[in-house]
Amino acid sequence: MTTAPSLRIDFPGRLVFGNGCLVQMADEIIRLAPARVLVITIEPLLSSLIGLFARLEDNGIGVCVYTHIVQEPSFEDFYIVMKHAGPFDPDVVLGIGGGSVLDIAKLVAAQLGSDQLLADYVGNGLLNGRRRRLVCMPATSGTGSEVSPNAILVDDADGQKKGIISPFLVPDVVYVDPLLTRSVPPAVTAATGLDALTHCLEAYTNKFAQPFIDMYACEGMRLIAGHLVRAVQNGADEEARSQVAMGSLLGGFCLGPVNTAAVHALSYPLGSLFHLPHGLSNALLLPYVMEFNLPAAPRRYADVARALGCAAGKDDPVTAQEGVEKIRSLIRECGLPSTLKEVGVPFDAIQAMAADAMKIARLLVNNARPVTLEDAVNIYTSAYEQ
Repeated sequence: MTTAPSLRIDFPGRLVFGNGCLVQMADEIIRLAPARVLVITIEPLLSSLIGLFARLEDNGIGVCVYTHIVQEPSFEDFYIVMKHAGPFDPDVVLGIGGGSVLDIAKLVAAQLGSDQLLADYVGNGLLNGRRRRLVCMPATSGTGSEVSPNAILVDDADGQKKGIISPFLVPDVVYVDPLLTRSVPPAVTAATGLDALTHCLEAYTNKFAQPFIDMYACEGMRLIAGHLVRAVQNGADEEARSQVAMGSLLGGFCLGPVNTAAVHALSYPLGSLFHLPHGLSNALLLPYVMEFNLPAAPRRYADVARALGCAAGKDDPVTAQEGVEKIRSLIRECGLPSTLKEVGVPFDAIQAMAADAMKIARLLVNNARPVTLEDAVNIYTSAYEQ
């Protein structure tokens, strides 16, 4: 591993984790004494949030609910939300949902009252502050957005995913109630869970890995690998839901100080060009990028294999390969497709995807092994029909 830059972690001001903790959230928000709260969520969650809304309104707090973020958000989606958020002028922005909802909530809270435009702070460290309180609660176990300094939007001008990274995007308050994920369908549970596992895995094998973050990464991999199949096969399994949610949270803590690498960089074109869900895109590419990286970091990938529950082999390369097979097994057991061909990606798109992936330099620079355009083509080709 290359010597990492100095460690900086921006933790939320308060973190509450536990089955059923949603019932405590109203008191938390009431303590902030807002006049108005903007809630960004999705329609399937509204029935679970009736009690929360009623408590806020009973305490004289105005509530505005926005439910129109239903896929990976674009710049235009953000501008549309701001047309509602600006006139309402909330004191608190509350995001409850998957990563797309949380990313939008984080950006809305940052934009309100700001003299910056979105274009001014796309990138790393360009946001100059946040003037509204921000509270987040994930409804899936995957992105870790609730504790990360990242938000991702699709730029309508070129179709590329763009990252906004800033400590001001880390919420003031985070609640994680694993019971909120019980209604998530099996395929979404699987894809988001593998996304969370990828956050941990790419942080641990990162060229700039940090010992402090390694602890989160290894435990996150262990929890998700040990419980994801159970959560997929029985969504009502509260222990499995709780353990995967904790693994996802730990993966979120990996994203600020270390971040992800080639799996995520190569997954971006699958989302921007073919609108595949982010978690599924990562799952499709993960074992192939792992195999590509093994020669560059056999000890780290052997550690990954052990965290995934594999027995040690005769040496690190053998153990590391067992980790790749374990990931393939998890994907199969979760019922997800394992090749690009299965999800309808045309073979003749590989060259264009590789070219787009090479633009994600902020992630590729983290990879354990340098990735050239030819390497990207070869990885996509392997993933097309293995």
